[in-house]
Amino acid sequence: MVGDAQPPSQARRRGASLGLPADGPGSLAPFGTRVLAFLVDAFLSAVVAGFFTAPDLPGNWSLLSLAVVYVVSLLAVGQTPGMRLLGLRLAHPRPAARLALWRAVVRTGLLFLLVPALVVDADGRGLHDRLTDTAVVRDR
Repeated sequence: MVGDAQPPSQARRRGASLGLPADGPGSLAPFGTRVLAFLVDAFLSAVVAGFFTAPDLPGNWSLLSLAVVYVVSLLAVGQTPGMRLLGLRLAHPRPAARLALWRAVVRTGLLFLLVPALVVDADGRGLHDRLTDTAVVRDR
């Protein structure tokens, strides 16, 4: 209908449906920063796996290393080393509680499939975050 369009000042902002601020700490992290954090984690995991497979290249062992780093660090501190370095953290439904094991495992498994991470909603959250009811937010 004519007249139903919202004026620019009333446009939907990222994170509004989740009750997150528009910017600053607690706001949704930009896609590029999340990708960079993933690449940092992938590199660190390859280096760790390389220590165990030297002098050979780590190959698929780096995937196992990455999975362990993701699940353990998300459960322990709510952020991976790459997230920590770039000022991000994982937010979930109960902010004061630790992330449940099933959420960390399912989120990591879906992230490894890559496609769920690229299918994003209007808030910019990937399918892996929507299915586990989590979001990557700025920590600082």
